[in-house]
Amino acid sequence: MAPLDVLAIAAHRDDAEQTCGGTLLKMARRGHRTGILDLTQGEMGTRGTAEDRKREAEEAATILEVSWRQALNLPDGRVENTWENRLKVAQVIREQCPAVVILPYWQGRHPDHYTASILGYEACFVAGLAKVALARQGLPGQSLPPHRPFKIIYATLYYDIRPTFVVDISEQFESRLRAIMAYRSQFSQQDAGRDLFPAPSEIRSRVEAMARFYGMLGGVTYAEPFLQKEVGLVEDLTVIPVKSI
Repeated sequence: MAPLDVLAIAAHRDDAEQTCGGTLLKMARRGHRTGILDLTQGEMGTRGTAEDRKREAEEAATILEVSWRQALNLPDGRVENTWENRLKVAQVIREQCPAVVILPYWQGRHPDHYTASILGYEACFVAGLAKVALARQGLPGQSLPPHRPFKIIYATLYYDIRPTFVVDISEQFESRLRAIMAYRSQFSQQDAGRDLFPAPSEIRSRVEAMARFYGMLGGVTYAEPFLQKEVGLVEDLTVIPVKSI
């Protein structure tokens, strides 16, 4: 299997669709291999079951044209940054060899989200340690060589912070919305969680408002926000995108 170009690591099924689904689709349509690693099965969700979320995640993955998707078995609602969990994620990183990893932002309302951010970062570091022995899943005799992604970026849609950059998803917006709405167990009209989830009639307007806001920052119609910790490198001042005035 060819290495992944971009791997999104998310705490729950539907997180990646909401925070970077348009970007994943855009990368796929540019010929890049993309993937999603969901850390939990979704068994503690207010709505639906883990089985529902699995079916919906498969449908959403097809819409977003991702090449690979897998869910680990970390407890939903109790994602912890332990050595054992770091090894589970590091094993996937070594197997899939992503060049770019997208993580959740390291602050937020849901503990699983910000823990997944730190866990994902430290797993990327562990995956590059040559003396940490990890075998391929189901093949204990096949050791995996060390690997670290070249770039780690953070999807910031769940947290109110100014992004480092945005990705234009104007052409991918409708498909991204369809991928979100594939999670019928979460976003259909129902009594469970009515105080937590928006009404189905409001979802499009909310998703569109956020995408338009970040698009405005980049001078496009719709965009998704990201942050990088590194200072950006510019070779030619005349080709820096986004007007200043």
